[in-house]
Amino acid sequence: MTRIFYDTEFIEDGKSIGLISIGMVRESDGAELYLVNRDMPIRRIRRHPWLMKNVVPSLPQGHGDRRNHVPVSWLFDYTDPLVKRRDTIAADVRRFITDTTNPQLWAWYGAYDHVALAWLFGPMSDLPTGIPMWTNDLRQEAERLGNPQLPEQPSGVHNALADARHNLVRAQFLDGLAAT
Repeated sequence: MTRIFYDTEFIEDGKSIGLISIGMVRESDGAELYLVNRDMPIRRIRRHPWLMKNVVPSLPQGHGDRRNHVPVSWLFDYTDPLVKRRDTIAADVRRFITDTTNPQLWAWYGAYDHVALAWLFGPMSDLPTGIPMWTNDLRQEAERLGNPQLPEQPSGVHNALADARHNLVRAQFLDGLAAT
């Protein structure tokens, strides 16, 4: 099995999940994928104080436009090469996962991320061949190992790629504990 660590940032309301960004790191070769959803529900995000404070600052930033009274803190750089349409993100994520030999997905509180990932492809029943049907949960693994004090993430919290990288750090730490 080849482990892929990932994280998503999203907005949800109990009826839908709007992907904001996704970051993935393949353990075997260090390959990374980071994409930001051009089609994210911007109006809903702008009305969500937690996302505005914690997630939006890590997204590609544009420049303020006083004519339209749009604050610099929210203008989004649609021209950044990391910003792609949802269907392109789905294709890139699918390729990243299926180019991996025997992929095994891992995330922190992975059930949430798995739903956001699966919804890239439509209904859960439409998950493409080669995409694992579940995500292994690092939080659950930490619980199994007695809830040890885990390494702290030095920066980039709520940036999907930084969080995915830190998931790899957590996993390697937990692997060390499990081996003893």
